[in-house]
Amino acid sequence: MATYLDFEKGLQSLQEDVELATLRGDRAAVDILKKELNSEVKKVYSNLNEYQKLQLARHPDRPYAMDYIELIMKDSYEICGDRHFSDDKAIVCVLGMIDNQRAMIIGEEKGRGTKNKIMRNFGMPHPEGYRKALRVAKIAEKFNIPILMLVDTAGAYPGLGAEERGQSEAIAKNLQDFSMLKVPTIAIVIGEGGSGGALAIGVADKLAMMEYSIFSVISPEGCAAILWNDPSKIEVATKAMKITPHDLKSANLIDDIIIEPSSGAHRDRDAAAKSIKDYFLSSLQEIRSNPDFTQRRYDKLMNYGSFK
Repeated sequence: MATYLDFEKGLQSLQEDVELATLRGDRAAVDILKKELNSEVKKVYSNLNEYQKLQLARHPDRPYAMDYIELIMKDSYEICGDRHFSDDKAIVCVLGMIDNQRAMIIGEEKGRGTKNKIMRNFGMPHPEGYRKALRVAKIAEKFNIPILMLVDTAGAYPGLGAEERGQSEAIAKNLQDFSMLKVPTIAIVIGEGGSGGALAIGVADKLAMMEYSIFSVISPEGCAAILWNDPSKIEVATKAMKITPHDLKSANLIDDIIIEPSSGAHRDRDAAAKSIKDYFLSSLQEIRSNPDFTQRRYDKLMNYGSFK
């Protein structure tokens, strides 16, 4: 059953009317109601504020990494384990084909349903998850396979065990080594891009964000608690932090924004998956057109934060 946010209640009512008219076989009513629904979708989604975009980034029906992998990749094979401690299910690494292009996908997976969410640790990776991602990236480099990274996490897991096993070192190692990979790398924020947990698989030749995603150094709740000592200030924090794609693009912190279906990726997964696939293939072609793309990547990373 679809989940509707507060500002989507009008859409829910119209969608239910469409379904009832369809059951009655009233085609004329269905056509009229669908036009009203499309009009309401345009009205609602053209006037979203920053907090509503944050809600969409966290929408429970939003596609996760495994959803996209299943939709865009064929002949897939999952690679597990970091060869040091264990296999972190919060990060998935899958080798397969995207159209006629062999690719490696590294994604952060939140999981659906209570048991799966617990198994995936709600998408918050441990150090072994980042070490697995780096191990797989090195395999891709060895066999000249381009890498697609799907970023979607509230942040790296902050537990005692993760700190004992070197969480910060694992993230720092990824930042260093991903910046030097000799294969094309493309990272896409598909939902939440939280702190170092997102950066650890976000260093790439191309960094893009889905239209209704966020990328931030801290969660808006954490920002509100630190600055105002008041978690209810989340809406103010979200606006002040400039964490939506258009704000980050204007600051030259991301390369591109991937436009989602008119009512969001959570309402049309197939169209959202096609947008991701098309972006990956076109970006790959662009990166490969520059024989010195690793130097271009280095220059881009070194220019972060520069201004006139």
